[in-house]
Amino acid sequence: MTHLKTLDQFDYHHVLAEIQGAALVFFFGPDCGACKVWRALLERYAENHPELPIFEVDAQRDLALTRELDVFHLPGLLLYRDGEYHAALQCEASLEKLERAIADRLAQPAEETP
Repeated sequence: MTHLKTLDQFDYHHVLAEIQGAALVFFFGPDCGACKVWRALLERYAENHPELPIFEVDAQRDLALTRELDVFHLPGLLLYRDGEYHAALQCEASLEKLERAIADRLAQPAEETP
């Protein structure tokens, strides 16, 4: 069972606008090896953190959305708060580092939307 909810270019902005609190969006490519590692990590993270919705976007299929949000490298992780873009996340693929990166970014002011 997957804990990641799929978004595409047609529902991305609408769905995220309705989220209260933090949410994470994972941009992936179907043939991306690092993306497969991150998907497994995010599934484990979601099991332990049901309060943080995690969404996934197929960057290849939704290329216009991927470009709109300046996701140039996969995997891409974008953090949202209360329906608004907050920041891009970059960290090593480990549960501890992901948890720390989310907490650190949420403690800082929001960045401008790409």
